[in-house]
Amino acid sequence: MKNLIVAIDGPAGSGKSTIAKLLAKKYDLTYIDTGAMYRMITLYLLENNIDINDLKEVERVLNTVNLDMQGDKFYLDNVDVSTKIREKRINDNVSKVASIKIVRSNLVDLQRKISNNKDVILDGRDVGTVIFPNAQVKIFLIASPEERARRRYNEFLEKKTEITYDEVLKSIKERDHIDSTRDESPFVKADDAIELDSTNLTIEDVINFISKEIEKAK
Repeated sequence: MKNLIVAIDGPAGSGKSTIAKLLAKKYDLTYIDTGAMYRMITLYLLENNIDINDLKEVERVLNTVNLDMQGDKFYLDNVDVSTKIREKRINDNVSKVASIKIVRSNLVDLQRKISNNKDVILDGRDVGTVIFPNAQVKIFLIASPEERARRRYNEFLEKKTEITYDEVLKSIKERDHIDSTRDESPFVKADDAIELDSTNLTIEDVINFISKEIEKAK
């Protein structure tokens, strides 16, 4: 039987990663957090003061840096950066880095390699449109910008990050704009993806809905 591929796309703060992790556990799928990969590259560029417009230097980084994911842990050149990649400075810059053509093509290749011969669940912006257009299950998970900002704001509060709700909402709207208007793999809903608005749904509601789609595809 063909390996199962579940694609969950959606904007920042829609709950993609939370849902994907729970479904991975429920169905024993390999979870690939595509957004974390872009975050790790963003972290490396920021920490090494590399100009994102210097494409030769960005290409050098892509060819030499080592990304590794083990469950909820993310390693950049063998250093655990799981906490660092969720910082506000990464949130503010990751969409710009993800819009660079060479970064996207490099990471898409890597995501396909990691997924090879496995039952996988991936979340991101272009999983169902670019990485795996033939995925058996495609979900487009959305929520209102205000609800997404509320969720992100609460995450920041838990981490004791000093930020206001209005700043988070502004950042979410900016990321939405960059992601949907970029030239390279713009963030759009796949024609055959099922749109699910989680604004007024619980995590359990979302899990139950997507579980039914996975059961149909198995």
